[in-house]
Amino acid sequence: MYKDLSPNLKISITRSITQTFEQYMSDIAWSEDKFSIEDFISSWRDYITTKALWYSEIPNEIKQSPKFHEDLAERINEIIARILQDPPSDEQIAAIQMMQEALNTHYEYHCKAEAAYVERLLKNYIEQSKK
Repeated sequence: MYKDLSPNLKISITRSITQTFEQYMSDIAWSEDKFSIEDFISSWRDYITTKALWYSEIPNEIKQSPKFHEDLAERINEIIARILQDPPSDEQIAAIQMMQEALNTHYEYHCKAEAAYVERLLKNYIEQSKK
């Protein structure tokens, strides 16, 4: 059923999953110990029902279909896997390394999205230390 949706709807769904996953991971400081798929799904469900414009474009009979939910679960797994497998860029690695040396920190990061989180965190530390 998911495959029958328009390309624009599928793109919007993919973006919402990506944004919500990255925000959820940021909220838990990318901690594997704190990760809960149930909590993430709850965050995503909250997002799509309160903020996502595309949600109202999907007919209720599709939203209520178990097959649609299976397809969505598969898509969520694919997107999460893709995010986690996307390596940090050389620029991210270099910037993080320089900031970690300056701050004497040792944050680990394994993917591009996690590196973006670490980079923001370190930049915030640097900004705070200037005040």
